[in-house]
Amino acid sequence: MNMLDRLKTAILAGDGAIGTMLYARGIGLDSNFEHLNLVRPALVLELARQYAAAGAQVIETNTFGANYTKLAAIGLGHKVGEINRAGVRIAREAAGGSDLLVAGSVGPLVRMKGEEQELNSGSMEEYFRAQCTALAEEGADLLLLETFASLEQLLAAVRAARETGLPVCASMAFMEGGHSGDGTTVEEFCSAVEAAGVDMLGANCGAGPLELVKVVRRLAALTAKPISAYANSGFPEYHDGRYIYRATPDYFAAMAEEMAAAGANLIGGCCGTTPEHIAALARTLAGRRPAPRIPAQARAAAGPLAGARSGGASFLDQWGSRKVITVELDPPKGMDCRRIVENSRRLKEAGADAINLAENPLARPRMGNIALGSVIRREVGIEVIIHVTGRDRNLIGMQSDMMGASLLGLRTILAVTGDPAAMGDHAGATSVFDLHSFTLIKLLSDMNRGVNAIGNPIGSGTGFTIGAAFNPNTRNMAVQAGRLRKKVANGAGFALTQPVYDPALFLDALEQTRDCGIPLLPGIMPLVSERNAEYLHNEVPGITVPDAIRARMKGLEKEAGRREGLAIAKEFIDATFTAAGGYYLIPPFGKCELALELIDYIHARERE
Repeated sequence: MNMLDRLKTAILAGDGAIGTMLYARGIGLDSNFEHLNLVRPALVLELARQYAAAGAQVIETNTFGANYTKLAAIGLGHKVGEINRAGVRIAREAAGGSDLLVAGSVGPLVRMKGEEQELNSGSMEEYFRAQCTALAEEGADLLLLETFASLEQLLAAVRAARETGLPVCASMAFMEGGHSGDGTTVEEFCSAVEAAGVDMLGANCGAGPLELVKVVRRLAALTAKPISAYANSGFPEYHDGRYIYRATPDYFAAMAEEMAAAGANLIGGCCGTTPEHIAALARTLAGRRPAPRIPAQARAAAGPLAGARSGGASFLDQWGSRKVITVELDPPKGMDCRRIVENSRRLKEAGADAINLAENPLARPRMGNIALGSVIRREVGIEVIIHVTGRDRNLIGMQSDMMGASLLGLRTILAVTGDPAAMGDHAGATSVFDLHSFTLIKLLSDMNRGVNAIGNPIGSGTGFTIGAAFNPNTRNMAVQAGRLRKKVANGAGFALTQPVYDPALFLDALEQTRDCGIPLLPGIMPLVSERNAEYLHNEVPGITVPDAIRARMKGLEKEAGRREGLAIAKEFIDATFTAAGGYYLIPPFGKCELALELIDYIHARERE
């Protein structure tokens, strides 16, 4: 069975770093590791055998830098073919007679000394062709093009690799925020290499395991092809003359499990990983089947419930292709939920992507949003974003309810701290706050990995898309941006802002959080009267209504107030339309008609 067939039914474990292990054996960083295939083959073979013994099912050749541009710099340009063929023989010997696969490793080119201009497309293909041909002729099972920071170079390598007839995997290195060294986004990379005809695509190296999980999630929403993921063991630290990677094998294996849940098919290690890391990874992945995955285009064609059935849909799947719209509705204070279900249906028909359900806002009791969200999801067929606070549940109850929410198919959670109980109208109520927004996000992320708060397994992961709150109504945007970075590091994948009325504040927030690499949707709450504007500005935490806006609402109520409030909201949309990827609409007092009018306005702007 060839590799592509095997990946349909199993997740394969790759090997780890060769350079890290050679460095640990005393080989200097200024040495040419690939030349060791000829001068110290026994050492390279020993390391490859350690990875095979650790459980790696795909063994890479020690040929990452065995291209003409790198070898010519040390006078070995004439040995490209010989070094690459030796690399395949060593890896094949390490694999033995088993069903282990040999991946021919191909890395990027470097500018050669004395060249006044950058490499051109023709010369790049020529250099890659020489390396790929040698790897293929010696018997590699596939070609792994890895750690590319230039999309132009990677596409040249793909063209050369495809000439061999071997399966081709194209892998790029992405830094924090999901951009490569040349600025290529995950989405641009995926589109380009799929068009070039690769058999597999993925990411390696870059910013560490957590960032790679995010990249895998984005790729899984874009492609049906197998995905590779080879993460570094965190960032290196220089200590006592040596570079040390601090991520433990157990942590690395846990992140590998999260990559598998996100959609990765081939998972291994890059810089800093050792046979111990791969052994832990292989144990974690043993017997695991690939996660169900339907790319966004197919989900959109299949209808609103298709993703819910597969466990992979998200209102963010259309991010970047059109404006994403989510609308918040207040759960009822009593038992009758007919109105909110009907309003959800109207919003869905108008083009909303998701319904937000707050949890007892301002610490005043309303119908439980998990049960209500389940009803809306079932009867309307629209995604529901459940707001979850740390105020109302202790650590035990939180885990129980979140497992229940996942069981009901409610997989999008906005994690917030919550208003203190003292703000509400129940004098005897107390706040719990075992968890605040940061620790709640971390808990949800752990549950996605299939473990509870103390690390005990809960079976399969909960599959949550985790959201965070962001307040742009601040005098110090840098502090809020820093808070969001911490939330993203803990596992947040999108953010919704408090209602904001000043477009400049939102645009500043976008700029200062750009490195977070997650969707940020501005909250739009249309004003309806002077009284409403003054109440929000003076009494509701986290909301600021600028003086100029309050002046426009002065003396207005009823229909006049509604018209002016909508005009202000539309002006905000106009001012942010190019920058914003979507909007979070918050109609006051359950006035669904306000949200419907804004949805129509956004769609009209898109058609312009």
